[in-house]
Amino acid sequence: MFRTIFLGALAAIGLSSATLAAQLAPFKDDLFAYPGIMKTADGGDYTVVDYNEMRDINGRDDVPELRVKRRYIDLAAKRMQKDLVVTTASGPVKVMAAGKIDPGASVITIYLHGQGGNRQQGMNDFTFGGNFNRIKNLMVLNGGLYLTPDFRDFGDKGVAQVAGLIAYFKSQSPQAKLFVACGSMGGSLCWGLAQDAEAAKNIAGLVMLGSLWEDKFIGSPAYKRRIPVFFGHGSRDPVFAIDNQEAFYQKIRSTTKGYPVRFVRFETGNHGTPIRMSDWRGVLNWMLSVSP
Repeated sequence: MFRTIFLGALAAIGLSSATLAAQLAPFKDDLFAYPGIMKTADGGDYTVVDYNEMRDINGRDDVPELRVKRRYIDLAAKRMQKDLVVTTASGPVKVMAAGKIDPGASVITIYLHGQGGNRQQGMNDFTFGGNFNRIKNLMVLNGGLYLTPDFRDFGDKGVAQVAGLIAYFKSQSPQAKLFVACGSMGGSLCWGLAQDAEAAKNIAGLVMLGSLWEDKFIGSPAYKRRIPVFFGHGSRDPVFAIDNQEAFYQKIRSTTKGYPVRFVRFETGNHGTPIRMSDWRGVLNWMLSVSP
């Protein structure tokens, strides 16, 4: 059963102010800490993390890549999870939500899936080592909201739908910092949103997980606002070459001194490794501290 939300109903809703989340409180930090730091550079903005499939997949999952061990997850957040339909100017958007759906969310995180995915991927508690369950719980426990939508494509139509979704939930919780995380091909939507002046006003950070690069980001409305960007990438990624992504990270750094950008390289990691291994709390707390 879907709960349908209409943008036109906003005028009838009394919007309440969100309590700004200064920092996210911990959730299973010991289990999700990086297993080993091999190298740091750029004043700590560049980090190489030791990754090992036997330890970080086989040792972490009951069924490798399909079902994480129970201690990595907490299913209590499912009680605050709903399937919604938000009607935007670009058409209806199906979205799964966990956390404070009503006005007043302290922080909002949106995950955009890659090619072949859907809105259910980012709400799956058991895959990717339980890391989606962690971001879900981080939002719920901190009075925030976690969203995973479907969208029509990875081009202009999809960008417009996600921009409409962002506009709606930001109008519900105007003081909440809103972060958009993009996995793999979903990154084309992140870069498209960065080019959208209205969407860029509502975004406080972009999280790129095993994703692509976009030179047009430099000079975009999001770039001009100095929206922080995080890159997580596996060194053996066969889809998007890490050399290109690292070069783009360095280009951002060299174009504007002090631009808030970080890169975590998962040594020997594959395409999906950043989704499994990136430290959501560490990334978002950094963004909360530097976002406009």
